[in-house]
Amino acid sequence: MRSKPRHGPSFAELYTPKLFTVLREGYGLGDFRADAIAGLTVAIVALPLSMAIAIASGVGPERGLFTAIVGGFLVSALGGSRFQIGGPAGAFIVIIAAIVERHGYDGLVLATLVAGLILIAAGFFRLGTYIKYIPFPVTVGFTAGIAVIIFASQLKELLGLDLTSEPAAFVPKLEALWAARATVNAQALAIGAVALAIIVGLRRWRPTWPGFLLAVIAAGGLAWALNLDVATISSRSARWPRSLPDPSLPPFSLAKLQAVLPDAVTIALLGAIESLLSAVVADGMSGRRHRSNCELVAQGVANVGATVFGGIPVTGTIARTATNVRAGAKGPVSGILHAGYLLLFMLVAAPLAGYIPLAALGAVLAVVAWNMAERDDFIALLRASGGDRIILLATFLLTVFVDLTTGIGVGVVLGAFIFLHRMAESVEVAGEAPLIAEDQADDYAGRTAYDPAEAAGRDVVVYRISGAFFFGAVAAVSGVLERIGERPRVLVLDFSEVPMVDSTAAKTLLRFAEKLAKAGAMVYLAGATPAVRRELLQVGLKKPLVRYAKSVEQAISHATPGPDQG
Repeated sequence: MRSKPRHGPSFAELYTPKLFTVLREGYGLGDFRADAIAGLTVAIVALPLSMAIAIASGVGPERGLFTAIVGGFLVSALGGSRFQIGGPAGAFIVIIAAIVERHGYDGLVLATLVAGLILIAAGFFRLGTYIKYIPFPVTVGFTAGIAVIIFASQLKELLGLDLTSEPAAFVPKLEALWAARATVNAQALAIGAVALAIIVGLRRWRPTWPGFLLAVIAAGGLAWALNLDVATISSRSARWPRSLPDPSLPPFSLAKLQAVLPDAVTIALLGAIESLLSAVVADGMSGRRHRSNCELVAQGVANVGATVFGGIPVTGTIARTATNVRAGAKGPVSGILHAGYLLLFMLVAAPLAGYIPLAALGAVLAVVAWNMAERDDFIALLRASGGDRIILLATFLLTVFVDLTTGIGVGVVLGAFIFLHRMAESVEVAGEAPLIAEDQADDYAGRTAYDPAEAAGRDVVVYRISGAFFFGAVAAVSGVLERIGERPRVLVLDFSEVPMVDSTAAKTLLRFAEKLAKAGAMVYLAGATPAVRRELLQVGLKKPLVRYAKSVEQAISHATPGPDQG
C-alpha cells in the first residue's frame, strides 16, 4: 500500500524550537563554553541598553531589565532562530512612550499582552512568511523615522534640560525642548559628551571592547567622584529591585481593551517585522535558516511573559543578535545564558546602577539612533526610481510627524500600487494580421503549382499577450484589442506567455469575445496553461463563444479552410 505524498513540513517540524534541534544534533562542553562566552558578551551590551530604552520609553529602568531577562529567556528557549536575542528594542520607544502618555503603564501592559496573543495567533496561522512582502523602502523609511524620534527623545537628557512634561509627539516635543533651552545643564552636557567620545573612540580603536558598558561606568564614576549635579537613575527611580517581581497583572476593563487595541496591533506588527528582520540578519551571518512562524509564536509568548513580570514589549534585536553571532554562539543556549547573566547583574550590582547619569544613557541611545538610521540605504533609495523614492519619503515623514502605524500602512499601500503599476506596464500585446511567412525570392527552377494549404487568410488576426494578465493590465490589453480596424473572421489570442489571469481580466475578455461573436467572428485562445484555462472557463469563456488550441499554429489550421473545404 502506497503512503500518501507529503505536502510541506509537518506541524512539529514547523514549530519545534531551535533549542531542541541544536540539542538533538549533539551539544558538547565545547559548545557550552562558546555559548557561555557569547552570552556574557551580549549581556554586557544589553545591560545599559535595556535600562536606557526603558527610561526613554517613559517607564522605570528596572522594567527594561525585567524585559531582557524574561523576554530574552523565552525568545531563546522557544524561538525558531539559533541566534536570536530578545529584549526591549529602540524601535519601540516611540510607541511605548505614546501609550504610557495616553493610557498609563496599565494600558501598556494590556496592549503588550494582546500583542503577544496576536503574535501567537499569527505564528500558528503561518503568517510569518508574508512579512517578507513588506517593501524594502518601507522598512528603511520607518526605521530611519524611528531613529530621528529616538534622537529627539534623548536631547532632554543630553542637555540636562529642566522639563517637567515632555510630549511624545515629535513636533510638540521639539517645541517643549526649545521652550526649555534656557535650562541647559553644562555638567550633564559634559557627561554626555564624555560618554559619547568613549563609545565612538572604542568603536574606532578597540571595536571588540564593550563600549556602551564602559562609557556608562566611566560616566557614572566621573559624576560620583566630582559630585556633579546631574540626573541619575536613582533620582529617576525611587527604588531599585533586587529580584524579579512576582507575576501579576493589573485589573482591566472592556473599555480599556477597546482603547488600546490599535496600539496592540502596532506592537504586534512592529514586533513581527523587527524579529524576523533580525532572524534574517542572523541567517545571513551564520549560513543557517530560521523558522519564521515558530519565531512569531516565541515572540508572542515572550511578550506575554514579560508583561506578567512587569516588563515592556519584547522583540528580536538586530544589534544584540549580530553581537551574539560574532561572539561565536553555537545555539540558543547563549541567549538563555544572556538572560541569566542579566539577572545576576541585577541582583549583585543593583546599588551601583543608581549612580549612572541619564546623560550617559542618552549618549548610548544617540549612538543606537545613528546606527538605526541606515543612512547608506536611505541615500541609495533617494537615488533610485521615483516609486521607491515616494514610498521611502512617505513612510519616513509619516512615521516622524504622524505615527508609526500610519507610516507603515501608507508605505505598504503605496508599494502595492506601484508594484501593480509596474506589473501592468510589463504586459505586452503584439499583433500580427495576418500571420504569414516572410517574403522569399522566387525560385523559378523549383517552381510548383499554387498550394492553398500554404496560404493563410488575411481575415485571420493573431495577438500575443506576454506577462501577467490581471486587473492592472486590463486597460492596456483591451485598448489594443479594441483598436482592431476591420473585424477579423478569426481572432487568435496567444496565451502561451501568460503565467496568470485574474477574474477581472477574464471578465473583460469575456465581454470582448461576446462583442466579436455578435459580429460573426471566431475566437481562439491558444497555448493557455491549465491554471489560466481553468480561470477563463470559470467566467464563461467556453464553446461556442471561444475555442481552445494548444498552439497558434493549431488554432490557425483549425480556423483556415483546407483545400477540400474552400
